[in-house]
Amino acid sequence: MGSLVAAFVLALALNPRIRLRPNAFLLMLSLLLVTSLVATVQLETGVGGGLFRCWRLAMFLATLWLLTCWWDGTVAFARYHIRSYAAVLVTVVLGLAVAPGLAMPETYGGRLTGAIWPLTPPQVGQYAAVVAGLTLVLWLARRTDHRSTLAIAVPALVLVFMSYTRTATLGLAVALVVAGISLALTTARARRFIAGTAAAATLAAVAFAPAIETWFRRGQTEENFANLTGRQKVWDALLAAPRSPSELWFGVGLGNKSFDGLPIDSGWLAVYQEQGLIGVGIVAVFLATLLAVAFLRPPSPARACAVFLIVYCLIASYTEVGLGDASPYLLHLAAAASLLVPRQETT
Repeated sequence: MGSLVAAFVLALALNPRIRLRPNAFLLMLSLLLVTSLVATVQLETGVGGGLFRCWRLAMFLATLWLLTCWWDGTVAFARYHIRSYAAVLVTVVLGLAVAPGLAMPETYGGRLTGAIWPLTPPQVGQYAAVVAGLTLVLWLARRTDHRSTLAIAVPALVLVFMSYTRTATLGLAVALVVAGISLALTTARARRFIAGTAAAATLAAVAFAPAIETWFRRGQTEENFANLTGRQKVWDALLAAPRSPSELWFGVGLGNKSFDGLPIDSGWLAVYQEQGLIGVGIVAVFLATLLAVAFLRPPSPARACAVFLIVYCLIASYTEVGLGDASPYLLHLAAAASLLVPRQETT
């Protein structure tokens, strides 16, 4: 929360005249905030609950609006995104070096966590996957050199695997391939990457299938793996729960993304629970809009970075929350929106 307040103050100081640039993505997020307020006020959850989360989302959106005057459709915000998350990952590495027992505790099964700046393994995996993926996309587009790519992407990939996060690993792989395909018509390096990835995936599927399956199972039983570590049971109970018309359309208000005390762990179902069918519709519209704009833009490094972020968030939304509240996932999508802004020609 302190970081969000600092970001808002800094953005306001840099943009004191409050120059804003129209943006459909942020407009739809603002509508989602209105939906959240309607549901939260009706239930009177109080300043310490839903209303506080609405205020946090409002400040998050205000900060993004203040930054729109610098959204220019170049890869600048992709580089800012890499640097900011890389700075967070540096604290993870420092924590691993200083206190390896705290950084890889038994409570998480030895998975990498943040010992200095508290981060869960999924957060470490997410940040590292985004840093590695964006860096590799810039390398495919010939916007960064080999040395920088090795110095940033390789350590980030190591952190992804040390976090043992399946969602981040799968999201990184799929999003990187899709982004590479978006560059394939204009960049020979991207074409070679796609061909090499296809060959490597085929070889791995044949030669290392048992090892890959063991890694993805993380020692879980067949039943536990099949129901997504218990997520399916929570999802079924959430969908079967009775709802009033108001709760069906507007949700129950912003909360801690849980149902009956258990984490929802699904971006779409969390929005359905807290912002109702209207919230789900708004999220679907702004994601579809981002995808449509990315499809209509001519091939470019900025579009490829945006495609990576959008696809990654879509995949992660299946088992991660954050599509309807102030979160790193909305920040990823805001960065994608900044990359898709039409570039203004200078005369």
